[in-house]
Amino acid sequence: MSYENSRVSDVANILHARASSLVNKAEILKAVELKGLLAELPTLPVEQRASFGKDINHLKQELQNIVNESADTQERLATIDVTAPFDVNVNGHRPELLPSTGGSIHPLMTEMDAILDIFYRMGFNAVESRQIDDDYHMFESLNFPEGHPARDDYDTFMTTDGLIAPAHTSTMQNRVLKKYKENLEKNEPIAVVIPGRVFRNEDLDATHEHTFYQLEGVYVDKGVNAGHLIATLKTFLEEYYQQQLKVKTQPFYFPFTEPSFEFAISRPESLRKGTGTEDDDWLELLGCGMVHPNVLRMAGIDPEIYTGFAWGVGIDRLVLMKYGIEDIRHFESAKLDFLRQFA
Repeated sequence: MSYENSRVSDVANILHARASSLVNKAEILKAVELKGLLAELPTLPVEQRASFGKDINHLKQELQNIVNESADTQERLATIDVTAPFDVNVNGHRPELLPSTGGSIHPLMTEMDAILDIFYRMGFNAVESRQIDDDYHMFESLNFPEGHPARDDYDTFMTTDGLIAPAHTSTMQNRVLKKYKENLEKNEPIAVVIPGRVFRNEDLDATHEHTFYQLEGVYVDKGVNAGHLIATLKTFLEEYYQQQLKVKTQPFYFPFTEPSFEFAISRPESLRKGTGTEDDDWLELLGCGMVHPNVLRMAGIDPEIYTGFAWGVGIDRLVLMKYGIEDIRHFESAKLDFLRQFA
């Protein structure tokens, strides 16, 4: 408000500014400047006292309103029950919501949509993986017998009652093979990709994270061979990166595929280390192989009639390479300066 007396106006500006920075707003009522105005009042000529006193009362009321509003806010914050319905907490004071225009889709979700779109166009269905599972689907159905040494390679998170936070989306293989087995009876292939979040007890660094996203792929039909596997992955990667790629495989071991391979692509120039060695020419990207006959049998599929291939690739890693991101931990960091680059 405007004051008739410039002296009161100057003090009002000082006290309003100070009140905005105080945690305990009630302290402003004890300001020495306010007491000085009250002491000054009796010294003024009689004809000036009425307007001067009126201005002081207006200032005191303004400061009291600031204190009251602060107390109301603190009371509402102190009485919020996070388990109660929304209307119980607002108590007549509806909070302002952040505008939706300020948010954006996480880059991993954007890229997952792009990846799934490619596989949809290649004839694959998609089934989402689980974030909690059991020993049978994580190990036994994938040809990890009880006590198999390969189980030691998975330092998994487990609950006290034996449930597992899946370390790979392969935990869904048995389910999708059973679900789409009738396709084979109709002379149609099983063609499924399985995106999902996985969890591993990792030593964290720029290329390792304990929580990340993986994409499993499974294809089963009559006459399927490793050539189909390589062609499928090469086609996908060239479409995703929008460039021609050289690819190669080398023998590896997974309990659930036989034979098993590491799949590598020609290393992009931006990712070369400058060593001049063969390791600098190729980038190992994912694990893959022909579905093990035991895995097919566990799903009720005759491996004498049908063969198939499977692969698993880290989605975070694909995105790191696509955008030249230097640290995989950015994806789970919730750092707005990183996420806003993809808004």
